[in-house]
Amino acid sequence: MAATVILAVAACLAPRLDLPPSYHDFADRWTCLGIANFGNVTSNFAIGVAGICGLLVLLGWPRRVNFLESRERWPYLVFFAGLILTAWGSAYYHLAPDDARLVWDRLPMTIVFMSLVAAIIMERIDVKSGLILLPALPAVGIASVIHWQNTVTRGAGDLRFYGAVQIYEVLAVFLALVMEPRYTRTYDLAVVSAFYVAAKIFESADREIFTFGQIVSGHTLKHLAAAVAGIWVLRMLVKRKALNQPAGS
Repeated sequence: MAATVILAVAACLAPRLDLPPSYHDFADRWTCLGIANFGNVTSNFAIGVAGICGLLVLLGWPRRVNFLESRERWPYLVFFAGLILTAWGSAYYHLAPDDARLVWDRLPMTIVFMSLVAAIIMERIDVKSGLILLPALPAVGIASVIHWQNTVTRGAGDLRFYGAVQIYEVLAVFLALVMEPRYTRTYDLAVVSAFYVAAKIFESADREIFTFGQIVSGHTLKHLAAAVAGIWVLRMLVKRKALNQPAGS
């Protein structure tokens, strides 16, 4: 709770920031099969596949994931559904990148990240609390994107709220690594975090990576890293074992 308050205050006190003017100028401009920005658009297919696979497994096909309490399944259902929505939103954005379309890229991403935070709360702190926060946390993430959109329409985009949400998500994952777990394979969250970091590096080096052979851009690799992160979460759920009795309900 204290970290949440500190982060919120810091976001309010931080200077206003917005996207750089060149943000929508991606290295991938290749048109193939009538699809503009082909690599950045079609690489989202991998994210969608990760989401579909996750939903199928959580729903019991081809095997069932076991939870100490059935309610713990819900944040992961939202997580993988969010990946499917992210694939659609990101593909839509990259067909013709601009501020208006970016909203549909970022909205589902906040659902993915914040549902994972809810899962961490359920598994590390209290099941009931995590369940209560499951709709609230993604709502906060969505609100951060809507806030940015509203400030853009007023001529002064403000990403402080959205940035604070992203930092909060990262902090929650790292805190999970040191909190008492209810399941094995906590280190898988570290692997997921590593893919997140890799995705950020690929994103920032978009054009530099594309210069090597002009085959794949950094942003395309970002999408593929995000897809692997989603698959790794599913891998964790399938392989992990329960350690303790159910937490508070």
